[in-house]
Amino acid sequence: MTPVDALVLTVAPRPAAVVSLAIVLVAAALLTVGWRLALRGRYEAHRWVQTVAACLNAALVLGWMIRSFVDNVWPQLPARLGQTPYAVATSHAVAGAIGVAFGSFVALRANELVPARLAFRDYKPFMRASYALYLLATLTGVVLYVVAYGLRVR
Repeated sequence: MTPVDALVLTVAPRPAAVVSLAIVLVAAALLTVGWRLALRGRYEAHRWVQTVAACLNAALVLGWMIRSFVDNVWPQLPARLGQTPYAVATSHAVAGAIGVAFGSFVALRANELVPARLAFRDYKPFMRASYALYLLATLTGVVLYVVAYGLRVR
């Protein structure tokens, strides 16, 4: 049984998966550009770039990834968690869920859209943790793509 047979991805045809992968990689690139802007002291540009990346990622997660996980992976858990495709998909879902929730909170806080009582003064540890979680989710997503579809993107 091939990994594609083990993880039924009929809901995610290859073109949709390629688009999803491209959006995730663009968001990761934007987050990296935003990080570099902060290092250069361009905080307003940093905030805008990070906000766009967080919104792009959240839209993809809410519009596509949750449904795909619930339809294709969740019904097979925990029975198939020992199989590589399901383990990778679940790892990606966990890292992604934590990352999108935490990253969205940081973005909302940076744009002063959460109550003051939830404020934090030193953004660096929160932004760094959020960025690390996003990169972990991105990496597991790329691994999932490779496991499900192979190395080709066409």
